[in-house]
Amino acid sequence: MDFKDQIKQLGDRVAKLKDQIATEEATKNAFIMPFIQTLGYDVFNPTEVVPEFVADIGVKKGEKVDYAILKDAFPTILVECKHWAQKLELHDNQLMRYFNVTKAKFAILTNGIKFKFYTDLVEPNIMDEKPFLDFDITEIKEQQVEELKKFHKSYFDINNILSSASEMKYTGEIKAILSNELKSPSEEFVRFFAQKVYPKKITSNIIFQFSDLVKKSVQHLITDMITDRLKSAIDKEGENIVITATTELTATEIETVANKENNIETTAEELEGFFIVKSILRTIIASNRITYRDAQTYFAILLDDNNRKTVCRLYMNGSKKYLSTFDSTKKETKQEIPTLDDIYNFADQLKATVETYLALKSDKQ
Repeated sequence: MDFKDQIKQLGDRVAKLKDQIATEEATKNAFIMPFIQTLGYDVFNPTEVVPEFVADIGVKKGEKVDYAILKDAFPTILVECKHWAQKLELHDNQLMRYFNVTKAKFAILTNGIKFKFYTDLVEPNIMDEKPFLDFDITEIKEQQVEELKKFHKSYFDINNILSSASEMKYTGEIKAILSNELKSPSEEFVRFFAQKVYPKKITSNIIFQFSDLVKKSVQHLITDMITDRLKSAIDKEGENIVITATTELTATEIETVANKENNIETTAEELEGFFIVKSILRTIIASNRITYRDAQTYFAILLDDNNRKTVCRLYMNGSKKYLSTFDSTKKETKQEIPTLDDIYNFADQLKATVETYLALKSDKQ
């Protein structure tokens, strides 16, 4: 099981068990210690992980942080834990005090569900007020998994993490601002666009009118971008398929297109792969019989929307991409594909799989 699958499995475990966890200590044992282990550290080896690490603060002695992960006998990562139901915003000042009096370069504040990663980007040896990596393990995104992987013992490199921490911190904040603006545009945001296109004085009445126009314009733009991306996959094969996008697509419908239900995000790349497979198979079967179902670890392409008739699977969320094909015994063979165009190299195998399913149906009839 690779790192991504381990993290997703832990996220599923946390979501399932959290209501049975009554104390902070139980949170540590059930959620946080397994998390540290998933990062490759032995929680029972005091040369790697020290529980109740002493971090004396000035005249206050005996101050302790829940865990310290060591490197070369010095604390590198501090982990401060809270009960899963507690809000972390109430405790970041406490972690900041611990960070500032140790040699640790990173600090994690967590309740076993939400994780906030801090460093000292603004001022050396002073913990930043805002985290550079912030996620919910029960809803962790693929990009966040890749960033988290850098903290794994096997890949841990301080300079490598710091080089991307600044970008993560500010892009995360910018994305949050944009997300809020798209849901509920502020007057400043609306005014910016209104001034670009409206020739007269911008009054409060104009701001009110443009608020809805700006929101709709952004939604339409996102729809067009998704449509163009899907069309590009079809154009490579020369298939003349018209993809219709309504001009009244709502924000909720856009999320449906992205298939984010159940913490599963269907990417444009996966959809491109689906349309490539569909274009390959359309020569032997009606294209509407080829469907897909997305899962947390793979993207399955099916015949007749039947899980027992899997044509292939795409593994697109890691640093490497793979296509799995199936033989007549349903044995899965995983092949690396450097680009989506490489799917065409497996056209014969994909067609053979579908023909096997068609033959089975014919025999039953």
